[in-house]
Amino acid sequence: MRLSPHITVMQNAAIKAAKRLLRDFSEVEQLQVSIKGPGDFVTQADLRAEATLREELARARPGYAFLMEESGASGGDNWSWRWIVDPLDGTTNFLHGIPQWAISIALQRRFSDGQTEIAAAIVYNPATNEMFWAEKGVGAFLNDRRLRVSARRIMSEAVFSTGIPFAKVQEGLRAPFLRVLTRLMPQVAGIRRFGAAALDLAWLAAGRYEGFWEIGLKPWDCAAGILLVKEAGGYVTTPEGQEISDFDQDVNVVAGNSHLHGPLRVTVLQSLSE
Repeated sequence: MRLSPHITVMQNAAIKAAKRLLRDFSEVEQLQVSIKGPGDFVTQADLRAEATLREELARARPGYAFLMEESGASGGDNWSWRWIVDPLDGTTNFLHGIPQWAISIALQRRFSDGQTEIAAAIVYNPATNEMFWAEKGVGAFLNDRRLRVSARRIMSEAVFSTGIPFAKVQEGLRAPFLRVLTRLMPQVAGIRRFGAAALDLAWLAAGRYEGFWEIGLKPWDCAAGILLVKEAGGYVTTPEGQEISDFDQDVNVVAGNSHLHGPLRVTVLQSLSE
């Protein structure tokens, strides 16, 4: 398949950053680790990957701005194109030798009226060599295979994924999360927590899940995954049903196929409102 220039740039940057990440992953016990906060680690691997991605993306598109997990926003306020980058989504998995982590890159476009959209996205898991990618209006793909969300429409056959609050998550989100679980568990085939939101959304696009929800995600956790789900025929909104377009603040995400996004969204909203 012939890739567009943007997707080619993104995939090449991710593959280059992945080479060092894979070497570090094979020697995870020797990594130098500093602690930002409980359960939120930054490794030398993480920082090196971000530096590589910045260098490669800036070389290919020197006028584009950045929003990156470790170094934040850069490139000026009047950008028309911006990279949203997580160099290592699933850092805790990485540090524990669990091969469920990814490089996530989204390309955000801003129009003259101030409106924005995610124009292109990749989520790459080097440990499994799965390259998920999407472009606005083109579709979503896993390597060379076109993706479609699951067609399941019965809750009792559905598997949902989520992010379980942990030590650093504010206490006020724990009770609503438990209320969602209490409502969903009796209805569904399973609920999964694999620890990498970008991959959760990519897997939803691939039909491996029927839905996903998480409150308080960072933009770099979900920007690429949101486009993947949409281009695979799924729906992504806030719990209130609004489109997600503001990636300068935390994001509340409910995603799903056309049949089960609605019931999942209502369940999450009710649990947050109580």
